[in-house]
Amino acid sequence: MNNTNKLISVRNLTKIFSRGSILFKTYILAVNNVSFEIEMEKPEIFTLAGESGSGKSTLARMLLGLVEPTYGTILYKGKDIVQITNTKNWMWFTKEVQPIFQNPFETFSPLNRVEDYLYDTARNYKMIPKNTDKNSFLKEYLNIFGLSYDEIKGKYPHEFSGGQLQRLSIARALITNPSLLIADEPVSMIDASLRMSVVNLFKELKNRFKVSVIYITHDLATAYYISDKIAIMLRGNIVELGPVEKVLDDPLHPYTKLLKQSIPEPTIETQWDEEIKLSTVEEKEFSLSGCKFAGRCPYVMEICKTQEPEEISVDGRNIKCHLYKKS
Repeated sequence: MNNTNKLISVRNLTKIFSRGSILFKTYILAVNNVSFEIEMEKPEIFTLAGESGSGKSTLARMLLGLVEPTYGTILYKGKDIVQITNTKNWMWFTKEVQPIFQNPFETFSPLNRVEDYLYDTARNYKMIPKNTDKNSFLKEYLNIFGLSYDEIKGKYPHEFSGGQLQRLSIARALITNPSLLIADEPVSMIDASLRMSVVNLFKELKNRFKVSVIYITHDLATAYYISDKIAIMLRGNIVELGPVEKVLDDPLHPYTKLLKQSIPEPTIETQWDEEIKLSTVEEKEFSLSGCKFAGRCPYVMEICKTQEPEEISVDGRNIKCHLYKKS
């Protein structure tokens, strides 16, 4: 894998969490041997989709440098982000890679006016000269996103709707002129009537500002609408990855087919929580030694119960399923 022309290159990324006491410790393979990449010169919207407990948010936290991988590497513009976490390059990395949270009210301090937060972000990252007039800067900057400075002037976060604040959250992320946004369920807490305006904004950012987006969602409808590529995750594994039209129009993996038919509603929860809470089904599937979907798969074979499938290339996508194993 040539990393010189990659915006981000993820190779064999694995994260193992331990739970319980020293004597009764159990291990959860939250992310298992995940690999993907985004080109430097070709911005794209890359979606991570799957039900709760699939490992999407753990993967996102590693991509943001908030959690250290157990194994594997993450290279951002050729630099290992684990190596730069505690160096002078960390400021550069946080400028280049910006998060957008599920709950926009977590982005802004409730004690500060939104205009001050936006202006201070620009100053702290040295995006504007020290003595730049706040009013003129914000008027010009917010206009880019179809926002009016007069609409936000003097207001605190609680005075905005969720949709308004999420647009402001995205505007805040763009102040640093990043190359990559990592958006975790960015529309799940927004009224349905406003979701498409936020989703369309991501498409505009890619086309107008050449920003790539890693879009994390349960919602296959919005994923299909805005994505270039999609990776379907199941219990820490990417089971199918490829162009969104191929994966969702003609899914190959049995789990992708099930997900397309009956995608669960997203739950409102903090996506960046360190604590792992598992349902009975999740606990059981994480502990399976073979394919994590074997207990629910209508095409299950004996090999599925004991042997983890290898990643193979089928019809322009990568898939982990014994059904497609070449004899």
